[in-house]
Amino acid sequence: MTILIVDLDKHIGNAQSWRETFAAQIPEQEVRIWPDAGNPAEIDYLAFMRPDFDALPAFPNLKIMFSRSAGVDGFIHHPNLPNAPICKVEPAGGDPMMTEYVVMHVLRFHRDMPGYAAAQARKEWRRTTIVRPEQRRVGFLGFGKMAKAPALVLQSLGFQVSAWVRNPRAAEDVPIFHGADGLEPFLAQTDIAVCLLPLTRETEGMFCARTFAMMPRGSMLVNVGRGKHVVAADLIEALDSGQLAYAALDALWPEPLPPESPLWTHPRVTIMPHVARRPTVAQLVTEIVANIRSREAGGPLLQEIDRSLGY
Repeated sequence: MTILIVDLDKHIGNAQSWRETFAAQIPEQEVRIWPDAGNPAEIDYLAFMRPDFDALPAFPNLKIMFSRSAGVDGFIHHPNLPNAPICKVEPAGGDPMMTEYVVMHVLRFHRDMPGYAAAQARKEWRRTTIVRPEQRRVGFLGFGKMAKAPALVLQSLGFQVSAWVRNPRAAEDVPIFHGADGLEPFLAQTDIAVCLLPLTRETEGMFCARTFAMMPRGSMLVNVGRGKHVVAADLIEALDSGQLAYAALDALWPEPLPPESPLWTHPRVTIMPHVARRPTVAQLVTEIVANIRSREAGGPLLQEIDRSLGY
């Protein structure tokens, strides 16, 4: 068995750490690092981070591809994408870094930390109403592995937590809304919206004037999905009008955000340079190996991407 690592070593760890970690977990697996691919016909598995499929050769015996990217919208429709199953490689129980990041921003907004920071800059001893957790409604858009862990942490702290998903699903630990008909009632009862959606034709531009108007006045947005989920001009208008109180944006469009973007200096916007999580080599190799072992045993792939849906 041979796996080819494409560009992952440039973002996480290095070539040696990838080889050593695979050797510890699956010693029979040969590891090659792009561009030293050798004979493409010998490649069984491909693991990558934003690869240039125009530069890669054809892999006639490819069994599985593993994508480090949380979203696959950047390559899922590439004409040279190999015809093999694609899996995301994310920790089965979510990533603790994503959990702490989401909880951090929800708590910042819940306790109005931006408001106190602004008051401090004015040397103002600010006294205002303090909202208890059970009075605050947090809604997750998207309820996959990365969303469930922070949702349950927030629920344990006493927040009212719910989620919106595209299709109906079995009962979860939080109330679930679904589909186009469920979006408005979901947003209407959401004080802090947390976006962890994949980017598809249906979700691009989802946070816009129309959906901001569905939310309670003074509500807040935390976007850790994709930059194109948010229409920036509509967000600024909603913040300036008071329809929204604050926004924290970890994903933006384009990236890096241009210096001339008004989002940089808006007093109610927190800009983060796409740093919500950084998985380790060990985490990624563990998930890759779990998929390989499952497939070898005749089992299913884990977190397989549905090409027709784009996630």
